[in-house]
Amino acid sequence: MPRVDRRFAFAGAVTATAVTTVLTPGIASATPASGVSGTVIGKTTVLGTDSVHQQITIQPGGSTGWQWHDGTLAVYVEQGSLTHNDASCTTTDVFSQNTSFVEAGGAENVQIDRNLGTTPVVLDVEYTNPAGSPLAEDAPNPGCGFQ
Repeated sequence: MPRVDRRFAFAGAVTATAVTTVLTPGIASATPASGVSGTVIGKTTVLGTDSVHQQITIQPGGSTGWQWHDGTLAVYVEQGSLTHNDASCTTTDVFSQNTSFVEAGGAENVQIDRNLGTTPVVLDVEYTNPAGSPLAEDAPNPGCGFQ
């Protein structure tokens, strides 16, 4: 195999791996996300804690699916308006552009984030998780009339 072909084959394998890793970390099939994409900006691990910085885009009508996190998230809304619901099925908050919030970790904090607007929501998220944890843990819909 000529050298050029090997480089392209390697680049394709790396790209395929990166896309899978970047776009689907921690998202399982019970309540799948829709219209969501993400790019990991950076990751460090210190003393058993992963700090992951990710930019997430949620398209109009999209959602993260029901989920919870092993650690704490600090979220900044760069663009759009994010509707955040908890397991009680009530709107916990609506976060607009240039606002931020902190999301507590733990299985008792099941939630969903949705874009009910007409423009993409762009989020900067800083995850602080136990080392090796997924970015999100999937959860079933707690009985809400929306997904």
